[in-house]
Amino acid sequence: MADLTGLARAVQIMDRLRSAGGCPWDAEQTHQSLKKYLLEEAYEAVDAIDSGDRDHLREELGDVLLQVLFHARIAAEHSTDPWQVDDVANELADKLVRRHPHVFADVHVDGADEVNANWETIKASEKRRTGTYDGVVWAQPALSLAAAVLRRAARAGTGLELDGPPEDAEERIGRDLLQLAEQASAVGVDPELALRRVVRKAAGAE
Repeated sequence: MADLTGLARAVQIMDRLRSAGGCPWDAEQTHQSLKKYLLEEAYEAVDAIDSGDRDHLREELGDVLLQVLFHARIAAEHSTDPWQVDDVANELADKLVRRHPHVFADVHVDGADEVNANWETIKASEKRRTGTYDGVVWAQPALSLAAAVLRRAARAGTGLELDGPPEDAEERIGRDLLQLAEQASAVGVDPELALRRVVRKAAGAE
């Protein structure tokens, strides 16, 4: 493995772990069984960013990469529709080129806001989304979900309306949190990051 690049070496090691004679635990894993680890590693990478420790961040990004390699290796074993990590990378590269026409084609943009608007337009066209909330990841953390829904509603020129009084204390608090998310959106603040920052400060973690 001495002549391989770091990424190619990692792919080869993952293949060895997953193959006959490799690691029994790795051999038993599925896309479903690995879901929790994918989430955990993503959150740990965010913690590393917040800590400001660049060595820690490098390690945690490696753990995120491990999850990508693991899922790609499992996908390569599919009996009728196999694909590999190179397919993942090539699909990503194609997407980056398509969604950056101001870099790879002759589209002119004036600043990051227009870049973002173009990205969303191209994305909606690619995925054939017509509904305001098509493609929203409903399982994401609630404040991030609220921010995503509010962005979609703002782009569509609609608001979020809740008819009648709240049914119980849980819904009342939920409405209050949604209003706070709307306030955050109005001043360009991500409510998930804002709450995370304050909680860390309150707990003495920063």
